[in-house]
Order: sequence, then C-alpha cells, then structure tokens
Amino acid sequence: MMNPPETVYTDSHRVFCDGATDIRAGAALGHPRVWLEIDEKGYVECGYCDRRFVLKGGPADQQAA
Repeated sequence: MMNPPETVYTDSHRVFCDGATDIRAGAALGHPRVWLEIDEKGYVECGYCDRRFVLKGGPADQQAA
C-alpha cells in the first residue's frame, strides 16, 4: 500500500522542492531543485515527488476550515 503524498503548508506563492527537505544528506538523495508557483487553486504539486504545497488560508487549505 502506498503512502499519500506529503503536504506542506506555506505562506508563499512561490516554493521550491528538491525531494530531500527532510533528508540529512540533502538533495543528493532527492531530485533536481524545481521552483513551483501556487495558482488560484491554492496548491501546487511537485512533478517529481508529488509533494503538495498548499497556501495557508487559500482555497485548498483544509486546516483553515
């Protein structure tokens, strides 16, 4: 059974992902760093690792509900 993708809540519309934010060895174990832009949906997903970045207080923020 696969785990659901990680969700990261952010205050910024522009975020980066390298797939290794929580890995001590860093990007060597992740993927190339990509910059992502959160649009009117209130979230964006990384094309490499499926990590979802959600804008705090935005339309996709389930924590605000």
